[in-house]
Amino acid sequence: MKNNLYYIKRHIFDKVAKHLSNKEMTVIIGPRQVGKTVLLKQLREFLLTEKKITPENIYNFNLDIIFDRTLFDSQTDFIKFVKQRSVKSKIYVFIDEAQKINNAGVFLKGVFDSDLNAKFVLTGSSALEIKAKIQESLTGRKRLFHLLPFSLLEIINYKNPALFSVLAKNKKIAKRDNAEVLDILEDYCLYGGYPQVVLADDVSEKISYLGEIFTSYIERDVIGFLRIENENNFIKLVKLLAAQIGRLIVVGELSVAVNTDRYTIDRYLASLEKTFINYRLKPHFKNARQEIVKAEKSFFIDNGLRNFGLNKFQTPFIEREDSGELLENMIFKELLVLKHEKNFNLKFWRTKQGAEVDFVVENGLDILPIEVKSNLHNDNIATGLVGFISSHNPPRALVVNLKYQGKRIIGKTEVYFILPYELGAYF
Repeated sequence: MKNNLYYIKRHIFDKVAKHLSNKEMTVIIGPRQVGKTVLLKQLREFLLTEKKITPENIYNFNLDIIFDRTLFDSQTDFIKFVKQRSVKSKIYVFIDEAQKINNAGVFLKGVFDSDLNAKFVLTGSSALEIKAKIQESLTGRKRLFHLLPFSLLEIINYKNPALFSVLAKNKKIAKRDNAEVLDILEDYCLYGGYPQVVLADDVSEKISYLGEIFTSYIERDVIGFLRIENENNFIKLVKLLAAQIGRLIVVGELSVAVNTDRYTIDRYLASLEKTFINYRLKPHFKNARQEIVKAEKSFFIDNGLRNFGLNKFQTPFIEREDSGELLENMIFKELLVLKHEKNFNLKFWRTKQGAEVDFVVENGLDILPIEVKSNLHNDNIATGLVGFISSHNPPRALVVNLKYQGKRIIGKTEVYFILPYELGAYF
């Protein structure tokens, strides 16, 4: 196995590579240490080998490096720098951590509006900073791509390309292949998909990398950009959320537990979401009187960081008391990747009587309910999903589980029982 990030092809690579021919700025956002810098290197190699662009026409700047940042002190000087190098042919300018440019939105808007013979590719690690400094100023001038920790299929493709090829062509696979997929999935549910964690072979090394990622997040985002004064309360909230993934968020209870006011809790929750740690899932509702319309559910973007927050890595996965919650959180992450790719709304459903469906995909007028079951051996369907089908009549429904594959008809709804790696095939 090539233990090198450079060789792992990300799911967004082809779309980003295609966008290099578009005049719009290409903006790639995602958590820190998720591989954005590596993706820029892969795009550079693509330009060199596939598009035959000469190295002299490709410029790379990492604004975590102070020397690189000095070129961006003056918008006028930067525009002059680009103009002087693009007289004869188009150049490509990669700017890593672009939000660190002073007054970045105005700076980059002026650069784009100068109609330079250049293509700009930007990355950023904080949606808060991107939105505050770049996104609104570049309306109509950029396309946004999300790069998250590795998905299940990306990990399988890296660890066993031949197995990945089999999965792409077949729904039913050999028991030996299925056992390997399950091993990879269990590791993914425990340690998540951050690149360095996936590449690490030793458990202690995986946990060490997760510690570095979490520490980097606290130091750079929480203390640096967010300027959250009470770091201990913030970390306490992270741990509380880690203990209740997939559950309803009750701000009042969190406020009491963290010993801070509701406004601060709301601000912390928004900060966690905008820095790609936590995600608040909103409810789907058809009948506002019968279904909860305000409460949200909490999920982590990465299972590894969730488990690090609780210092909870004991195995085997299937014997853990929280295996169902971990599988649901992992499926949420897979759906989030698909959401960014396919541009649908992702929600959940719950009635005041407590009937619930884990996820509901809204795509225009179409809805797709998805239930997650870690321990399923037949085509039994949870009462919550039956209730949703009865009241909403969707054409399809999915039950994601670890063992059973099949199909069942309820009314006019086709219910498919699928394994986690099949999820993308239904979108």
